[in-house]
Amino acid sequence: MNLVTVSGPPSSGKTAVILKTIDSLKKRGLEVGVVKFDCLYTDDDILYEKAGVKVKKGLSGSLCPDHYFVSNIEEVTQWGIKEGLDLLITESAGLCNRCSPYVKSITAVCVIDNLSGINTPKKIGPMLKSSDIVIITKGDIVSQAEREVFASRVNQVNPGASIMHINGLTGQGAYELSTLLYDEKVEIKTLVGEKLRFSMPSALCSYCLGETRIGESYQMGNVRKIDMSDKKGEKKSSNS
Repeated sequence: MNLVTVSGPPSSGKTAVILKTIDSLKKRGLEVGVVKFDCLYTDDDILYEKAGVKVKKGLSGSLCPDHYFVSNIEEVTQWGIKEGLDLLITESAGLCNRCSPYVKSITAVCVIDNLSGINTPKKIGPMLKSSDIVIITKGDIVSQAEREVFASRVNQVNPGASIMHINGLTGQGAYELSTLLYDEKVEIKTLVGEKLRFSMPSALCSYCLGETRIGESYQMGNVRKIDMSDKKGEKKSSNS
């Protein structure tokens, strides 16, 4: 079984791109399944079911969605193998710009849209910087010049990635993506012992443990403060 991780900011068009890509994969006779990771709510699983795609979803709730993803990805892999899938796509919303839900040996796809802002590629972090393929969506809403500038900014952040423009409504570009996602020579049986491409957002502070009160006297553990006397607003870290 092949495994692919697709991530990106909320509402960037991940599900639409995946559905159009699955259409192309099915035409090749491939059995494709999806596991949708999210935080509080998603009904994307209904869209996949309507398209005849085997799907599972997981909601992280109060947990960091990236940590939730990693804690479950091996079980997800075994589910895909049990279902007899040729390709399993995991979809994870990057709810913070520090998200990094990629495994070294697994193809990583980041979806980002032209409407998110010209400087967005510089803000996203490892979710974009460590991906193999970057999908840019909603190009039909902006001008050709804006598309080119945005793609250039993506290339500056991740010069090694393949950059593709896909229309999630019409499916234009989805076939080309489908040819990159499945390799019949690849056979993944387990992820045990595999490593992440980048470390997860990490901190153990009072708020991680359920504290709700505001104020320095309630803050313990890994705490990072802004130096208000510094005009640049540089941050200082401290452990207490």
